[in-house]
Amino acid sequence: MQAKDSNPPDGGYGWVVVVSAFMVMGLTAAVLKTFGLFFVEIQQHFDELASTTSWITSVTITVFHLGAPVASSLCVQYTHRTVVITGGLLAFSGMALGFFGLNMVWLYATTGFLQGLGISFSWTPAISIVSHYFSKKRALANAIASAGECAFAFIFGPFFQWLIGQYGWKGALLIIGGIQLNICVCGVLMRPLASSCFLEASHRETETPPGNSASRTDKEDQSPIRPKTFNWMLVRRPEFVLYAIFGILAAMSFFVPPLFLVPLSYSLGIDESWTASLLSILAMVDFGGRLLCGWYANLHVTKSIHLLAMAITLISTSLMLLPLANNYLSLAIFTGFYGFFFGTTVAIHITVLVDVVGMPEFDSALGLFMLIRSTGGFVGPPLAGLIVDMAGDYRAGFYMAGAILVLSAGFLIILDRLQQRKIRGRKIRNKPEKSTLPYPSLHILKHQTRRYGEHNVVV
Repeated sequence: MQAKDSNPPDGGYGWVVVVSAFMVMGLTAAVLKTFGLFFVEIQQHFDELASTTSWITSVTITVFHLGAPVASSLCVQYTHRTVVITGGLLAFSGMALGFFGLNMVWLYATTGFLQGLGISFSWTPAISIVSHYFSKKRALANAIASAGECAFAFIFGPFFQWLIGQYGWKGALLIIGGIQLNICVCGVLMRPLASSCFLEASHRETETPPGNSASRTDKEDQSPIRPKTFNWMLVRRPEFVLYAIFGILAAMSFFVPPLFLVPLSYSLGIDESWTASLLSILAMVDFGGRLLCGWYANLHVTKSIHLLAMAITLISTSLMLLPLANNYLSLAIFTGFYGFFFGTTVAIHITVLVDVVGMPEFDSALGLFMLIRSTGGFVGPPLAGLIVDMAGDYRAGFYMAGAILVLSAGFLIILDRLQQRKIRGRKIRNKPEKSTLPYPSLHILKHQTRRYGEHNVVV
């Protein structure tokens, strides 16, 4: 099999893949995002502390991230289609078994572990195949696909609240598991490219030594497509390490607000029906933030990493202000600000990862980034729950999340400085050497060469 065309289609059937990924994002990440509606119900049912109950979400997030390299490796052996279908079955199993609700450990294993593994096996291949179907429009395609999380969360907020009211939290888990079986249908639509992800294309984006570029290109064009191996050595690259640290700190913060937003509203005496609408508002402005950021990033007016740093700074500000709310209106306004800037962050952070490591290493980087980031998702919710238990106020969790995000923005600034320094270094190395003339006084002049016949005259 020859690699005749390694260029992504940037359209065509790629938009079908984007729609499928849009659905997968909604049936995985949106379910995780709105799981806070079950928090109080489960906590009261088992009479547990907030920190103990939050471990369900923590396990889900951790397995979601830990499973990313496994999902990437399975895509090498099989296809994205197969892995996504498997993820749909695992997600259904986690929710269906969680229906029995025997004890907290049982929920850790089912709604936590199995659901997290299903989300990982569905989300990772879906977001990866979109990046391989698009190049020039990659930022926009990623933004549209990721917006499925917001669109579904907007619907799932009141819908899950209604399910819990009608069938109890156990019955609601079973119904949600049945809905997640639609992930399998989306997986069927993800048709692999001939030179698709996790396969080594004939054209590389890596730099080649002078004099060897032609022979290397010819060799790659004549060689068959080979499976791409997972590159664990990315952890030795300072740029990737800095971005991974940012990911850890961001994961510690991002999953805290959706988890404690509902309990905070209850503590303020807000009615349950109005509380569910907060999650819908969060999803709606998140949706707008992703699409707007994807469109703006496609204009290439601002560097992606600068856009990400600004969004993170504004998110942390929103989280610091959110606890000041004392009624539904003020809480809805601050929630809207947080949701919008969170959406811009999600829309651009995959594109920044491509900028950091390059497209040839993107597949390995995505799985490895998710793996490393899992530590933040594992520690964040329980740490916030512990702080809430100690302070006796859900506002403390939001302060913690905002402070950690400020720290994460610092690592983005360091990463940007490092990239700029390397770019300047390459420019200096590639700068042509000055001519050596017999007259030292002429070194300060700019030498221009004009060709007259067969002779070069310096003027």
